[in-house]
Amino acid sequence: MLPPFDYFEHRRICNLKQSERRERIASLPKEYQGSLTGKEKEILGDRIQSIVEQVQSKKLEPIDILRAYTKVAVKAQQRTNCITEVLVPEAEAWLSEDVNLDGPLAGIPISLKDTVNVKGFDSSVGYSRYVSRPFTADGTMVKILKRAGAVPYVKTALPISLLSFESTNDVWGRCTNPHNADYSPGGSTGGEGALLALGGRIGIGTDVAGSVRAPAHFSGIYSLRCSTGRWPKWGLSTSMAGQEGVPAVASPMTRTLNDLIYFSRSILSSEVAPWELDHTVHPLVWRSSAYEAVKSDKRLRIGVLRTDGVVDPSPACARALDLTASSLRAAGHDVFEIPFAEPTSALNTTLATNKKLVPPPSPYLALRLASVLLNSDGCKTFLSHFRSFESNDAGAKQMARIAHLPAFFRWLYTIYVRYIRRDEIWAGLIENFHGLSAAEQWTVVAQREAYRATWHDWWRESTATDEKPNGMDFLLTVPNATPAVPHDGMSAAVSSCGYTFLFNLLDYSAGVFPVTKVDARLDALNASEKKTRMDANGVSNGAIGLYDSEKMAGLPVGVQLVGRRLEEERVLAGMEIAVEALQREGIKYQLLAID
Repeated sequence: MLPPFDYFEHRRICNLKQSERRERIASLPKEYQGSLTGKEKEILGDRIQSIVEQVQSKKLEPIDILRAYTKVAVKAQQRTNCITEVLVPEAEAWLSEDVNLDGPLAGIPISLKDTVNVKGFDSSVGYSRYVSRPFTADGTMVKILKRAGAVPYVKTALPISLLSFESTNDVWGRCTNPHNADYSPGGSTGGEGALLALGGRIGIGTDVAGSVRAPAHFSGIYSLRCSTGRWPKWGLSTSMAGQEGVPAVASPMTRTLNDLIYFSRSILSSEVAPWELDHTVHPLVWRSSAYEAVKSDKRLRIGVLRTDGVVDPSPACARALDLTASSLRAAGHDVFEIPFAEPTSALNTTLATNKKLVPPPSPYLALRLASVLLNSDGCKTFLSHFRSFESNDAGAKQMARIAHLPAFFRWLYTIYVRYIRRDEIWAGLIENFHGLSAAEQWTVVAQREAYRATWHDWWRESTATDEKPNGMDFLLTVPNATPAVPHDGMSAAVSSCGYTFLFNLLDYSAGVFPVTKVDARLDALNASEKKTRMDANGVSNGAIGLYDSEKMAGLPVGVQLVGRRLEEERVLAGMEIAVEALQREGIKYQLLAID
């Protein structure tokens, strides 16, 4: 149907899919609905290791596990609108036909971001154009999960375009934060954040600028951003096929840290061998020695990055970072401050001698490079999937507007921002934010590689000591300048993703875990300081303008622990050490209760 008449088809399809979801939930047998039984509560609270052992020893039926987690999902859907496709009837059949119950994840229900391709179901990515186009075969991600013994049971919400820390689209509606319905659960894997916070177990997401880490921070769960090639990726749909300037990675998300470690170890085991089914995965088995080396190290060297030089963390996020750093220091670890890097400083490939600690390459430069590379097509690809009048994400809409400015008007706008508003930060982001030629993109990719090389050398040389000759073990920072954004807040905060985007550009392993919750009094930002921060630059204005500790009270706040490329085992061990250090200081994050 031709524009603009395809709008009527768009509305018909959106109504159809939401009606179909309601009917599939309503038609579930009574065993999948209602209150949790005592046995089901035991299943939900049991350690994953115990559940798997009971399934394999025939002491626990996988169908009972599926029923318990489906009840949780149905309630989470009622509360947050976090579910897209309901796979439960098919999951019953998979348990008896396709799932390897001798695998390390025997009988464990797994939720999937809507982008994960499952036989018989759509992967619409929130676009109505791709509804009623079910896949004829499982993607390799689903095949790998079934080989491991897991059973997919629901798919979860995301934003149209996949370029947002919110999760809204016309096809499925708006997903809300489980702690406060006025706020986002995160994005683009926001449905997973909401479901896992409310009692789900394990989920699969993707991350191109923070899309599994923002939901962990916003919703109060655990996630690991894996390096490219470490985690299965093939068999996922996307809004930006062919975009490789900042590659998206599939990554795990869980309700507990124990599950995150167990799940990662299981998928990367020789028993599951994901590289046999997915050509994108390095044949790199789980390295227990790397994990144990960190766990046995009584004096880790951890650098604290307080600011990216673009948006200083809000008081709530700064407090979570302080709590974690001080707890690690109290546990005997070498926790030190990373010097501030001037945002607009040039990339310096010559490091100081005699191991003097110098600032890292500017995170702001990474934000500039990553922003240009991620949208080097001028936003054409993700916009090409829209029907007439189909709603766009608030943040993605802002990116498209800038990308589509005629060259002369972009030049004028840049001049105005740089010389009239005196905002070099925002001017630097917009001046090259447009479609690139192949030659122009090659130039930026070369700059990306130079940036990566300089960061590699800075970490190895500048942070080294006699005890740690290869540099610090981890970098600790915030996952975002603020806690969860209010709905449509990405319209203002679209560029304030630097704390996560940096590590996508570097391709470093990074985990996020919850530490505390916003306290209206402790985390207040007075009007004068808020104005000062908002006046700093356009990016800070958009992010800090949304911050309100009274309205945000009770929202989760996490921290981000970063290792180098392909150091997933080390990062997971470091996360465990950090959480243990916090708990020794009496700081234990309280997960939402499961109703």
